[in-house]
Amino acid sequence: MYGLLTDFYELTMAQGFFLSGKADKVAYFDMYFRDIPDGGGYAVMAGVEQLMEYMENLKFTDDDIEYLRGKKIFCDEFLEYLRNFKFNCDVWAIPEGTPVFPNEPLVTVRGNLIEAQLIETMLLITINYQSLIATKASRIVRAANGRDVVEFGARRAQGTSAALHGARAAFVGGAVGTSCTLAEKEFSIPALGTMGHSWVQSFDNEYEAFLQFAKLYPTNCTLLVDTYNVLKSGVPNAIRVFDEVLKPLGITTGGIRLDSGDIAYLSQKARKILDAAGWHDIKIVASNSLDEYIIRDLLTQGANVDVFGVGERLITSKSYPVFGGVYKLAATEENGEIIPKIKISENPAKITTPYFKKIYRLFSKEDNMAIADVLTTYDEEIDETQEYEIFDPVHTWKRKKVTDFTAKLLQTQIFNEGKPCYKSPNVREIQQYCKDELAKIWNETKRFENPQEYYIDLSQKLWDIKYGMLKL
Repeated sequence: MYGLLTDFYELTMAQGFFLSGKADKVAYFDMYFRDIPDGGGYAVMAGVEQLMEYMENLKFTDDDIEYLRGKKIFCDEFLEYLRNFKFNCDVWAIPEGTPVFPNEPLVTVRGNLIEAQLIETMLLITINYQSLIATKASRIVRAANGRDVVEFGARRAQGTSAALHGARAAFVGGAVGTSCTLAEKEFSIPALGTMGHSWVQSFDNEYEAFLQFAKLYPTNCTLLVDTYNVLKSGVPNAIRVFDEVLKPLGITTGGIRLDSGDIAYLSQKARKILDAAGWHDIKIVASNSLDEYIIRDLLTQGANVDVFGVGERLITSKSYPVFGGVYKLAATEENGEIIPKIKISENPAKITTPYFKKIYRLFSKEDNMAIADVLTTYDEEIDETQEYEIFDPVHTWKRKKVTDFTAKLLQTQIFNEGKPCYKSPNVREIQQYCKDELAKIWNETKRFENPQEYYIDLSQKLWDIKYGMLKL
C-alpha cells in the first residue's frame, strides 16, 4: 500500500544504504514543524490514525517492483529487498487533538535507515495536512464563540483524500459535522446539508420549492432563502411553508440559510421576521466564503447566526495553506550507544535539536494550566516532587523555577518493532480530548493576533549536547 508514494530520492538513498552496508544501521528521526499557521499561538495534532494504517500496510507490489526495474538504476538485490519489505520500526507520536508547538517532535521514528527514510513523504503528507486543517478548524470554532460550525468544503478540496480527511481533521478541531457523506460512513462524523440554489430554481417559484422540500424532510427542514430576495420573498415564503407543513405536525424547529449578501444585516432582519411570526426556534445558518476573521467581525456587528457553514477557507486553509512539518535525522545508534546528529544552518530556525528525546508538558497543580513544554533526553525523568528550572534555549538567561507541578509525557508509542501497540480513539473522543486540552492553554496564547509565546524548553542535559555540537 502506497509503497511508491515517496520522493524519489528516498528510494535512491535507500538503495545507497543497502549497497554501502548501512541497511541495518539504526537511526532516529523527528517530525516537527517550525511555524504556527496564520501566526497563531498553537496548532492541533491530527492524522495519527491514518499514519498507523499506512505503516501497518506498507508494501511494494509486483507492479511497483517492475516499474522500478524499468528505471534501470536499481539493482536486482535491492528490488528483491523491496519485494519482501516489512516495516519494523518503533514509532512514538503525540496523540491527536493535542495542542502542539514549534520544534517539538510530533512523531519520532527509530529503526533501520532504509525503513525510517522510506516513510518520510507519507508521514509528512498525513500529519501536515490533517494538523493544518484541525488547527484552522479550531481557530474558526473559537471565533464562532459557542455557535456550531459545519465543514462545507468537500467540493473545493484539493482532491478526494483532502475532502475526506479534511472533514475528519475539521471535526477533530471542533466542527460539529461535514457536508461530505463519505466522512460519515468512514468516521461517523454527522453528514449535514440543506439545499442548493438549483433546487429552488428547478421549480416554478420559490414557495413551491420550499413546500416540496418541507413535505419530504419535515424534521430536517432548512431552506435556502437567498436565491431571489432574502427579505421580500425568501424569509416570507419560508415562514408560509413552516406554518403550512411544520406547524400541523407539531414541529417547531428548522432553519433558513443565508449564502450571500450582508450576512450581519440580513440575519438581524430575518431573526426579527421569524420571531414576529412565532418561529423562535428556527435557526439561521450562514455560509459564503467564511473564515475566523469574517465570523468574528459578523458577531461583533451583531449578526444573528446560529450555525456557520465554512467551506474553501477551511478545507484548504486558504490563508496559510502549508503546515511546513519537516522530518530530520536526530541520532544514530552504534552498539547500543546513541550518537547525536545535528543539522547546522546559517538560518537559526533550521538548526535541528539532536538526540533521542522525550517531551514533557508541565502543568500547574493550582489551576491545571500548562506552564511550558520541556524536551529532554530519552533517559531523563522530571521529578515532580522537586523544584525544576526551565529556561529559554535561545535566550538562556531567561530562567524560571517551577514548583507544585505535574509533568505529562506527550508522546505515546504507537509501533513496537513494526507492530501497532496503540488503539486510536474514535474521532468524537479525539474531539473532546482536543477541547479539554485546549482549555488548559492560556487564552493569551490562543489569541488570533500577537499571541503570547508558549515556551518549548530544553533540559540542561539536552541543551549541553546541542550547544556542544554547535561549538565543534
